[in-house]
Amino acid sequence: MVSAVSGLRPVIVDYQSRLLQAATVAGVERFIPSDYAIDYRSIPSGANRNLNLREEFRVIADQQSRVRVTSILNGAFSDLLTGVAPFVLFRINRVLCWGDPTQLMDWTTIDDTAAYTAHAAMDPSSPRYLRIAGDQLSAEGLCQVMSNITGRQHRVLRPAGLKVLEKLIALTRFFVPGGDAVYPPWQGMQYMHNMYSGYAKFETVDNPRYPVRFTRVEELLRAYLNGERQAYQLR
Repeated sequence: MVSAVSGLRPVIVDYQSRLLQAATVAGVERFIPSDYAIDYRSIPSGANRNLNLREEFRVIADQQSRVRVTSILNGAFSDLLTGVAPFVLFRINRVLCWGDPTQLMDWTTIDDTAAYTAHAAMDPSSPRYLRIAGDQLSAEGLCQVMSNITGRQHRVLRPAGLKVLEKLIALTRFFVPGGDAVYPPWQGMQYMHNMYSGYAKFETVDNPRYPVRFTRVEELLRAYLNGERQAYQLR
């Protein structure tokens, strides 16, 4: 059983717990939860609401042993670089960075993650965790990619460090709480903080385990800027 649901606690924790119970009753051999993210196990409590919910479900899933569970961790979806996640500031030839501009971050497209997940679902020996990264780039690396594509020099824009970003997140959360929204403005800021902090950086990846051709960030952004790929929209 492969879960691809999106939401807050009623979905990620409560609904997926019921799915897991149903999988157990049905005799399903493997359950793949809707993780598809950076490594949420290393994220401190309160540092990312959505990822903390995945950690909460992980505890529930690991307490049962009748169904084998495999989580796919793919870093961030590189599709978001086309506009949803403000890493690349296209209009001013800059890459936004909070913290260390050399900190590597893991990026994988949605399609590549789906293809890899399909292989894992059919593999009777897939382990508890599989980590994949179609590319591993820092802010400086993203600048080089954009410079290569456009022929215009891109530079890092670093407004401040991670401590300042933490304060901005708190202020944004206070003034724009977001209610039941899955992706309020401060949630994206939390993801950016997690990635630039290095908390969730994969030490190793399992890319070679299955025959998936991974899309590099430069390939994705080149297609987007050439009009061959639409800007991704959160749903």
